[in-house]
Amino acid sequence: MVTAHLATLAAKFFPMEPGLQAYLSVAGIIFAIGFAGVLLHKNTLVIYMCLELMLTASTLALVAFSRFYGAMDGALFVFFIITVAAAEVAVGLAIIVALYRRRHTVLVNELNHLKH
Repeated sequence: MVTAHLATLAAKFFPMEPGLQAYLSVAGIIFAIGFAGVLLHKNTLVIYMCLELMLTASTLALVAFSRFYGAMDGALFVFFIITVAAAEVAVGLAIIVALYRRRHTVLVNELNHLKH
């Protein structure tokens, strides 16, 4: 009985369907976390993951706009973004593994010179 009362009270104050502003806020926060990670970290794997976070944030914003404006253009772009992200992961991780095998490090400070 108490849980039913709490559920009706929660539904009153928190609408079940968040608006466009909520989705864009989450996408902005995710993008900001990714951007800060790219600027602050020195490990190439972490930088790469932060770049993927930024890509995910832009995908979330496209899906939100597509859903709230009723157009399928954003959803169509999401399929292309997911395809490009999969290829990017394969190529990016292969480059990072090759750099690690060659230099035995993944720190950006030690990889700043092309000659060894």
